[in-house]
Amino acid sequence: MNVMFAGWFGGWEIVLILAVVLILFGAKKLPELAKGLGTGIKEFKKATREVTDEVQKAGEETPAPKSQSAAKDSVPPAQTVSQSSPPPKA
Repeated sequence: MNVMFAGWFGGWEIVLILAVVLILFGAKKLPELAKGLGTGIKEFKKATREVTDEVQKAGEETPAPKSQSAAKDSVPPAQTVSQSSPPPKA
C-alpha cells in the first residue's frame, strides 16, 4: 500500500497536508482526532475479525444428521396444510 502512495505524495506534499490540517483544526484538536481515528480503526478491525471467525466456523461445522425418531415425529408441511379448515366463504 505504501508503494502505491509513494508515486503520488512526496515529502513536501505530506508536510503541506499536515500544515493545512494543523491550521484547520488547531493543535488542541489533533490528539482528539487521532484518538478517535485510532478507536474507530480498532473497532473496525475487531468487527472484521469477528465476522471472519463466524464465517470460518460456519464453514467448518457439519450439519447434524437427523435421527430416525425425530423424522418420524415431525409432520410434513403438506399434511399440516391438508388438515386445516378451508377459508370461510364470503
